[in-house]
Amino acid sequence: MRARVFVTLKPSVFDPQGRTIADALQSLGYDGVADVRQGKYFELDLATTEAARAKALAAEVADKLLANPVIETYRIEVD
Repeated sequence: MRARVFVTLKPSVFDPQGRTIADALQSLGYDGVADVRQGKYFELDLATTEAARAKALAAEVADKLLANPVIETYRIEVD
């Protein structure tokens, strides 16, 4: 089973990369883009066929390694 983990900075944390991207888009004429938040994306191939177990395992991995819970949050999708 495959799990996708999306890690982003918490809304209260300043995102300098996102701000730089937003400024660059503004300079390229994309006035409709008000803000950008950048993040990380991971795909985990898990040795289980149970969606609940896959989500729990992906959450454990994200908590321990993929995300810094002090400044980041994550979202998990399971196929």
